[in-house]
Amino acid sequence: MNREWYKDTAFYQIWPRSFKDGNGDGIGDLWGVYEKLEYIRSLGVGGIWFSPLYVSPNADFGYDISDYCAINPEYGDLEIFDKVLQKAHALGLKVVMDLVINHTSIEHEWFQKSRRGIEPYTDYYIWRAAKPGGGKPNNWQGIFESECWRWDDVAGKYYLHLFSSGQPDLNMDNPLVRAEVERIMRFWLDRGVDGFREDVITFISKTEGLPDDGFVIGLRGMKFYESGPRIHEYLQQYRRILEQYPDRFVVGEAPMMTPRKALEFVAGDKRDLDMMFHFQHMEADCFLIEYLRMPFNLRKLKRAFSNWQKALSGKGWNALYLENHDHPRIISRYGSEKYRVQSGKMLACALLFQQGTPFLYQGQEIGMTNIALPKIEDYADCVAQDVYKRCKRMHLPDKAAMALIRPATRDSSRTPVQWSAEANGGFTKGKPWFYVNQNYPEINVAAAEADPDSLLHFYRKLLRFRAGNDVIRNGSYHEYEKHSGRLYVYTREYNGQGILVVCSFTEKPAEFRLPKRLQGKAMTLEFSNYPVTDGPEFTARPYEARVYTYETRKRAKK
Repeated sequence: MNREWYKDTAFYQIWPRSFKDGNGDGIGDLWGVYEKLEYIRSLGVGGIWFSPLYVSPNADFGYDISDYCAINPEYGDLEIFDKVLQKAHALGLKVVMDLVINHTSIEHEWFQKSRRGIEPYTDYYIWRAAKPGGGKPNNWQGIFESECWRWDDVAGKYYLHLFSSGQPDLNMDNPLVRAEVERIMRFWLDRGVDGFREDVITFISKTEGLPDDGFVIGLRGMKFYESGPRIHEYLQQYRRILEQYPDRFVVGEAPMMTPRKALEFVAGDKRDLDMMFHFQHMEADCFLIEYLRMPFNLRKLKRAFSNWQKALSGKGWNALYLENHDHPRIISRYGSEKYRVQSGKMLACALLFQQGTPFLYQGQEIGMTNIALPKIEDYADCVAQDVYKRCKRMHLPDKAAMALIRPATRDSSRTPVQWSAEANGGFTKGKPWFYVNQNYPEINVAAAEADPDSLLHFYRKLLRFRAGNDVIRNGSYHEYEKHSGRLYVYTREYNGQGILVVCSFTEKPAEFRLPKRLQGKAMTLEFSNYPVTDGPEFTARPYEARVYTYETRKRAKK
């Protein structure tokens, strides 16, 4: 068994609805995935993470599940899933499923029976009576909606939903609910999947009594469910299921996560999780969430990168990402659409030489960018819709509300993948379920394949370089130019070998000089996003990146 295989690979995330339509109905599906498996393998990744494929009414596009053990008919069925799984394994690709167990859909059989008082489902969810006078059970706030309690006429009670009202929270304190989770895990593990990504997993344990929260800065009530009192007990229960299968792994996702807290989950032989997705490095241009916009702050980004690299070194393992289904496109945020390819390559260098397992998101490898749509009715994201309603309640003009939503909405990462310059970006021969970004004639996989200097080929080169590289896997991390608002510079060193990464996050000239301890060393240029004719001390061009290798000490004579 090799329980730590995930340390030597990279993953590719598929948000299935927008990846590739294989049957012509305008919706991405498993037939489209099957068709593109060789392409995914060609990137140099060793695994796929599927966003939810399960049956869902799509209040939150798959993160509201109504049947955990069946495939959404829009995406296919278990037969085509098994074909995808078998072909992926034949190509050397692991397959990881999303496990969403903090909440289900209101259409799930459990919820429908629970609201009707049918045993044993009555206590599967978190129901509470109204307070005297008809008030809500407590004063908590919702994450997706301003309220997190919804009255249900059938039950005659309120149910808790930390996210949308279509996503009622499960009562994980009920052992029958935990047994259901075990059953779901076994269903997919027996089918051959290689592990799980556990959605908002640190929210599954709530403080007994669900007390009111006093005045807080941030979301009211979160301290009573973020890493709650029995979280480690429950995660260990699920870990024991995983360990009954060879070579499986689990990565968690946790809002409001810090490196210190993460170590409670990912450190040691008895760890709950193998890795943890956090959000701190996604807050360099906002306050906590993308809708609270702020100017991009490179120092804040570097602080997040370095804190996680240092804190987890030798104790845990980092999950590395810059894009996924929950965030707008990174070039449009931290890079530059004007210098799209250059900044895309720079961002790849900034991330991929850090220690951890990289997760690429569909379209990231070709430099897809944000979409801007004229009206709120054009957007599908339930969060964007709720933010717009809040803006209207605050009497913001429509122009101001849309200016807030366009750069922040998750819909920008959910536009169909641009495969070619054909109609609809080659995503479908039918009518796409959502808008295709109008830059698809220039930005697409076919064009990137034909251009040897493309971002796509650059990602392939970096991922090949990472594979089996002991310095990247095991090396120490040291940041330089900490106070610079233009440059991100770090080294990785291990067993006499070193890697120097220099990244400019601006289109303005940025002067770089070698740190004193590296001066005089022979530097070998491995990667750059511009032609290079000078040495390792230079004035960086817009969004320039360079990666050098060097020896940290003289090798012993044989």
